[in-house]
Amino acid sequence: MKITILFDRIRGEEKWLANEAKKSGCTTELVDGKMLFFELTDGDAENRFGDVVLQRCISYYRSLFLTRIMENFGAYVINTSKVSEICGNKLISSMVLAKAGVPTPKTYIALSSESVEETAGVLGYPIVMKPFVGSWGRMVSIARDAQTLNTIVELRESIPNPIEHMYYLQEFIERPPRDIRAIVAGEEIIATVYRNAPENEWRTNVARGATTTSFKPDKELTDIVHRAARAVGGGILGVDVMESKDGYVVHEVNNTVEFKGAQAASKTKIAKKMIDYVIRSAKR
Repeated sequence: MKITILFDRIRGEEKWLANEAKKSGCTTELVDGKMLFFELTDGDAENRFGDVVLQRCISYYRSLFLTRIMENFGAYVINTSKVSEICGNKLISSMVLAKAGVPTPKTYIALSSESVEETAGVLGYPIVMKPFVGSWGRMVSIARDAQTLNTIVELRESIPNPIEHMYYLQEFIERPPRDIRAIVAGEEIIATVYRNAPENEWRTNVARGATTTSFKPDKELTDIVHRAARAVGGGILGVDVMESKDGYVVHEVNNTVEFKGAQAASKTKIAKKMIDYVIRSAKR
């Protein structure tokens, strides 16, 4: 079996995955997606990427477009372009999770700066504002009052990209200074960790200095993680969960899940579990 691991920035995770794939006896190739080009009008183009492609590109659009191109040429890609589209766009993922009955923070979309203030009046402060597309907590901000919200909106309006002139607004969940990252491969939860926020930081991204602690999920959390993963289409995913006063709420599902932080706290060989899933899926 040949496994192609597609990336646009080589990290420790991709090296671990390639190493585990080789240990499993698979022919393995690491391919930089930035260097690829395709003739889209060639209707007879053949899949040249082997039995399965493990999509690990960080860029949402590069990941989505490359996956769609490869699927069009007959490649089997994990995760699918549909999963990539849902997880990478917070607007779509919020709608999909809500429709599936997965508990999430209360979320509103304001389609212009003029409607943000009215939306805030309905949602109430503090308000978390997020970009539709993005990772590592970039451009995620909290407005504790109308003045702060207006300042954030003014800054967003100065950005030329029109997508930044529409607003994804979410209730602020009162929670411990941590959230939960559950890593899923198909029907198996292969790791669960607390991501503990660093001092003077409310965001819990490992990229921003959060530390991780492994723990065993209870039945309620296990059920919610599985429901969230199935709702977006399954595959290899990172399900991010917060502990609210009313129970667990899912605030994000990651398509190209980073697991360096989780691996630091977990005894499970996460990369091996992922490759085992890739091999099983490709053989079906």
